[in-house]
Amino acid sequence: MTQSDKPVPSARRRADVDAFIGAMARLPTPRVTGRGRLLFAIDATASRQPTWDRACRLQAEMFLVARDLGGLEVQLAYYRSFAEFEVTRWVAEPEALVRAMTAVRCLGGETQISRILAHARAERARGRVDAIVFVGDCMEEDADRLCRAAGELGLLGVPLFIFHEGGETVAAATFRQMAKASGGAYCPFDAASADQLRDLLRAIAVYAAGGRAALESHARGAAGAASTVLAQLRRLGPPREGSPDRR
Repeated sequence: MTQSDKPVPSARRRADVDAFIGAMARLPTPRVTGRGRLLFAIDATASRQPTWDRACRLQAEMFLVARDLGGLEVQLAYYRSFAEFEVTRWVAEPEALVRAMTAVRCLGGETQISRILAHARAERARGRVDAIVFVGDCMEEDADRLCRAAGELGLLGVPLFIFHEGGETVAAATFRQMAKASGGAYCPFDAASADQLRDLLRAIAVYAAGGRAALESHARGAAGAASTVLAQLRRLGPPREGSPDRR
């Protein structure tokens, strides 16, 4: 077992999850209407194939939990092979995105995270993007460039939520800095934390679809990570001035 294959220690994982949901609780929420928009970006290089099916299932659940909050539009972006980068149209039907994802097979190649961030900025210039979820395990690019691009997205009000599989140390350091620069959050995961990953993705979907008030309402009736979000919200108090809930 290599260093990057070792499971994330449970105590550290719990601390990272607490930090993740604490950061979510402090997020400002712009006053917007209509469906929430979430860019769901995934590393589809060869090392990710074992968990690709899990990602398909989890993103479908994100649609369902956000459905009653006005809905959620999701755009899938992924990279693989040599310089292959693909995006789907924005869709509001989970079946359409599941079909797109199940048609993909992971191929060897280097990471292209900078292309995801550049695409997110272009999408933001064309319209609203409420949040970005990135799921990956490695980072093979210039860390300073990635952190700068993440910070620019943060200035545009687009938080980056990074789910890191495997715990590779160089990637972990960069992903943490990227999430912080964007105003989002970082959380490692492995096979043992699949339930926590599902709960956190659901919480992000609720935030994107309905804002902070919807996230608090969702947490009241949910277990696991979502209920911890509510506890964080109560400790932090009301939203900051200038960051009203979605209407």
